[in-house]
Amino acid sequence: MSEATIRLLVHGGNGRMGQALQRLGDATAGCQVVAAVSRQAGARVVEGIPQFAASELAGVPEFDVAIDFSLPQGFDAILGLCLSRGKPLVSGTTGLSTQQLAALDAAAGTIAVAWASNFSLGVALLHELVERAARALPGWDCDIVETHHVRKLDAPSGTALTLGAAAAQGGASPRYASIRAGDIVGEHLVQFATAGERIELVHRASNRDIFARGALHVARAIHGRAAGRHRIADLL
Repeated sequence: MSEATIRLLVHGGNGRMGQALQRLGDATAGCQVVAAVSRQAGARVVEGIPQFAASELAGVPEFDVAIDFSLPQGFDAILGLCLSRGKPLVSGTTGLSTQQLAALDAAAGTIAVAWASNFSLGVALLHELVERAARALPGWDCDIVETHHVRKLDAPSGTALTLGAAAAQGGASPRYASIRAGDIVGEHLVQFATAGERIELVHRASNRDIFARGALHVARAIHGRAAGRHRIADLL
């Protein structure tokens, strides 16, 4: 392994994002997945990647950056591991409680952390467009409709809430609607409407790999950074 290679720990390895990260990680220049952690590990090695159960988290090998796409129930453990080892954490776990978000902010005083509800470049741009539109259209109705696959648990989605925060930053008062259907990867519509006209800003993801590639890029970018809460848009 060259000095430039970043050793990655994937937390939430059995999830759709975790599987994509394992599949794409070793194929990404400068990255090597050294272990994956899931609530329950089946085979001990999958495609050359050691697999660990959540109960075995403390025993994972040395890593440079942890990438977490798990559930809120597992977030505290991976944040604690990164703090104890002094390693950066990149997380896309949504549905975190107020206390968990506060713990993430506190951890940023010791390690580099990056959390986002969405790791696509398009959504990073959409945040800026939504805020600009809200600022330019005072008094217009703002509605956010998000659509995902039937297995997604949190609603509204983390991305919808983040887009809503951008709209609120621009002065709008967003309302939310959620749809769960089929195997839809992710669609987000932000609509601004007033009497006689409306504007729609839409992002559609047709392939989950865009999020995995974004997270891998962020993991490489955050390695070696100073402690702090790093913005995904800056790292992308």
